[in-house]
Amino acid sequence: MGAKYDLFFLTLFLVMTCTFGYFGNVLDDDCFCQLHGKIDDCSCNVDTVDHFNNVKIYPRLRSLLHKGYFRFYKVNLRRPCPFWSDDSRCSMRYCHVEACEDKDIPVGLKGGLENHSSKNLYVTQSCEDDHNAELGYLNTTISAKVQEDIVLWSAYDDAQDNFCVLEDNDSESEYVDLLLNPERFTGYKGKSAHRIWNSIYMENCFTSTRNDNPYIQSSKLNNMCLEERVFYRVISGLHASINIHLCAQYLLSETSLSERDGKWGPNLSEFLTRFSKETTQGEGPHWLRNLYFVYLLELRALNKASRYLEKEEFYTGNENEDWDTQLAVKDLLNVVQKFPDHFNETTMFSGSEQAEKLKYEFKQHFRNVSKIMDCVGCDKCRLWGKLQVQGLGTALKILFSGKFDDQPDLSMDKKKFQLQRTEIVSLINSIGRLSTSIYELDEFRQMLR
Repeated sequence: MGAKYDLFFLTLFLVMTCTFGYFGNVLDDDCFCQLHGKIDDCSCNVDTVDHFNNVKIYPRLRSLLHKGYFRFYKVNLRRPCPFWSDDSRCSMRYCHVEACEDKDIPVGLKGGLENHSSKNLYVTQSCEDDHNAELGYLNTTISAKVQEDIVLWSAYDDAQDNFCVLEDNDSESEYVDLLLNPERFTGYKGKSAHRIWNSIYMENCFTSTRNDNPYIQSSKLNNMCLEERVFYRVISGLHASINIHLCAQYLLSETSLSERDGKWGPNLSEFLTRFSKETTQGEGPHWLRNLYFVYLLELRALNKASRYLEKEEFYTGNENEDWDTQLAVKDLLNVVQKFPDHFNETTMFSGSEQAEKLKYEFKQHFRNVSKIMDCVGCDKCRLWGKLQVQGLGTALKILFSGKFDDQPDLSMDKKKFQLQRTEIVSLINSIGRLSTSIYELDEFRQMLR
């Protein structure tokens, strides 16, 4: 009954808004009062991002993310929670992740890039025809112990760069069709869900004070150093983005068990509950502002990696679609490169031994956040949480690994810096989620007006 009364009064309130106009401005100011002017720790304005994203970036990403290369994500949803006993699995059917049938997975993804070598078959055969075994002999014998050491060295080097634990070679990882399992509100909430975010904020965000409120007040952020502020803002912005998705794709009504899906759509009441000043101790509008910050950070990473990504073939085995994907990515990167006010990562972790220590702590804290995703009790929430955290971790790797050069050198050596396929997929999908959030914010603003 309480929910029905809340909906009744909200409807009445919105009718008054449409009739008299005034209250709409009050609500607009309440939720969106911080979405103007220069974005904190950046040189860009909110209005600039809104126009650039909604007109140029969002339409391109929306189309790109339907391509086979970015549609299928390899992930392990069976990892046990490493921090506490997870006894609160979501029992709602909407939490379930629909399995991907083998026939639906692009052939080029099933066998990695081995199948891709066939295009070089003619060259290989020609070389073998002219090959003199005696002249070409080379002793390639490597002992088993040395081979094991090489694997360990490689894994260690990768771990130094990565902000997340990669699952590419995990035997339990499986491909998931992201279009078949869209991110939306599944009913997963309460103590288990709050525990996830409380652990992320209270145990990993840099702060010397601890109280019952896991969030750092916006008025106290300036007391922190730049790196600590950045860490909090990217986590807060990611959290805001996820909450916007849940509000925009809310379960409005359930269907019978014989039907596949319920009715999903925007829930304005839920949006106000999560972001209005009255329900968030004044912090909700600042959380929305942090969304713009993490968007700019990931956009800068995409720009910095553009020379690298322009050389990717995005191979799935479908020649026509692979070609279209390459063109679509290059078109997106071309637009991103023209953005006038990118985030400046060079101001971070510079100048002292203390800065290197802080960089190490920054990375370890974020790795912990990625591990906490294995504690999410809803499979669909876990899927999208892991993907977006890995995408953000990939962006941080590009910006702060120290091995990536964004100068116009088309002969970039992939031995110095390399992205796994899951990192590329998660990065583009993560930016796609942030881009969608900013687009959906404008729709909620229109609903309020």
